[in-house]
Amino acid sequence: MNQTNAAASVSAEAPDEETALALRTWIALARAHNAVSARATADVARHDLTVAEFGVLEALYHKGPMLLSEVQRRILVSSGGITYLVDRLEKRGLVERRDCPGDRRARLAALTTAGEALVRQIFPEHAAVIREALAGLGREEKRQAVRLLHAVLGGAGAAGVPDVG
Repeated sequence: MNQTNAAASVSAEAPDEETALALRTWIALARAHNAVSARATADVARHDLTVAEFGVLEALYHKGPMLLSEVQRRILVSSGGITYLVDRLEKRGLVERRDCPGDRRARLAALTTAGEALVRQIFPEHAAVIREALAGLGREEKRQAVRLLHAVLGGAGAAGVPDVG
């Protein structure tokens, strides 16, 4: 084996220290996300909702009526996905579409009275599930995690993602 092939073989088998650390970080992030996501998914499923449907309801509950495109950006789904989600929630009587004052082409999504009542009932329970899922971190560790994950978002080129607080 010549030197070029030997170097390629070694680099394919053993990444440099920085790459190895990046890969371990990615695996830890993915596993942590999957573990917390599984808890969140199971919690909202008790109410016959998907995490994305709950995301729409929660966004409208906390921010009020919003353009569909704004809801889409907040919950990170495609434009077709937000239409599908709002259609499903509308059929269940939890969300309604409204005309947008000042722009006849735009549509707002808003909670119905039933939707608001449902979120008011289930949000505190859901927040407690998330709090339990993150109980392995102390208060300052959670603050640090938020700062670090925002840095990851910036480094990954996710500039348009709304701040989560």
